[in-house]
Amino acid sequence: MRRKDREIADFDEIIEVIKKCDVCRVAMQGEEYPYVVPLNFGMEVEGSQVTLYFHGALEGMKYELLARNGKVCFEMDCGHKLRTADTACGHSFTYRSVMGTGQVVPLASPEEKRTGLMAVMAHATGRDDWDFPDASLQKTAVYRLCVRTWSAKANLGG
Repeated sequence: MRRKDREIADFDEIIEVIKKCDVCRVAMQGEEYPYVVPLNFGMEVEGSQVTLYFHGALEGMKYELLARNGKVCFEMDCGHKLRTADTACGHSFTYRSVMGTGQVVPLASPEEKRTGLMAVMAHATGRDDWDFPDASLQKTAVYRLCVRTWSAKANLGG
C-alpha cells in the first residue's frame, strides 16, 4: 500500500468497515479478461477467519467461472463523500475500503446454504430469523468465500 497513512490495520476496525458496506465486488478469472460482479453479501467472523457469503443462479457466467476456478479477488467500499475545494486538484473523496483475495467454495447441503443465506439476509436487513424453503435452496447457488489476504484503507480527510 503506497499511502501507509491511510492504512487500516486493526482487525476490529476492518470488520466495522465491512459491516457498513452494502456491496462486495468479486473478480473472477474470465476467458481473456477478469470478470467482476457486484454482489450482496453476508459475513461470519470466527477468531481471525473472515468468511463472506453470496448467492446467485445455478447458471450463468459467475456460476461457470467459479466452477472452473474459485480463486478470486474482492473489493468493497463505503462512506463516500466528495470534499470540494477552490481548485480541481484540491478536491478529494472520503471513503473506507477493504480488498483481498480468497477461495470461493460452492455450498451443497441445505444446512450450509441456509447458513450462507442467513448471513446475507442478516447483513442486508439486520434480521437473522428468515426461513428458506427447500424448494428455494434447490434453485439457488450459495457460495462461501474464505478470505486469505486483505488490506483496508480510509481517506477521512480533515
